Amino acid sequence: MNLQITDQLRLGTDGQFSLDAEQFAVIEACLFAAGHPLTYDRLGAALGISGDCCREIVEKFAAVYNNDAAFPRGILLVRFPDSCQLCTKEQYGEEIKTALGIRRGGNLSQSLLEVLAIIAYNQPTTRTFVDTVRGVDSGYAVNMLTEKKLIEPCGRLETPGRPTLYRTTEDFLRVFGISSLEELPSVLLKSDTGETVEITAPDIPEPADTTEK
Repeated sequence: MNLQITDQLRLGTDGQFSLDAEQFAVIEACLFAAGHPLTYDRLGAALGISGDCCREIVEKFAAVYNNDAAFPRGILLVRFPDSCQLCTKEQYGEEIKTALGIRRGGNLSQSLLEVLAIIAYNQPTTRTFVDTVRGVDSGYAVNMLTEKKLIEPCGRLETPGRPTLYRTTEDFLRVFGISSLEELPSVLLKSDTGETVEITAPDIPEPADTTEK
């Protein structure tokens, strides 16, 4: 860790509490060893602090850790609402595949991406809605995205037949390198009348899981 980063961690940025470099080292070590998202409560337990305090610290660490101007890295500290994770940067995907001897990537097909995009921008939504937008049956794509844990059932629509509602998952955020749905880019589409329509990230609260067991 270079001196610039160490100084920022020790001094903090708002004067409310000091970010000790040792705390950063513990968080980095835990996230590296886990290889999957760890909750702020669990990380906080390792540091002897509350989950809320740990979340604040991780936010400040991320501002430094992800700053390429301070120290270029091939890894990102990605934050989610209740957890965080260390992930490799997308631009080094080919080099990683070469180094690990991975011949085939896990890229999603065009049809899977279409279904995922429709759900991401309209969630929570049903498979019937996806079928209507695409004009074809999307059952296979929905099942595959569910198996890949990019989408998940989150309840049922209160209409005849009570169709299942789907939403994106935390894995979806991780795979696409974003921390929340608010970071989804806006999309410009042309309507049947030729009018340009801007589709923005959904403004939705976290729904309670009402799926019947």
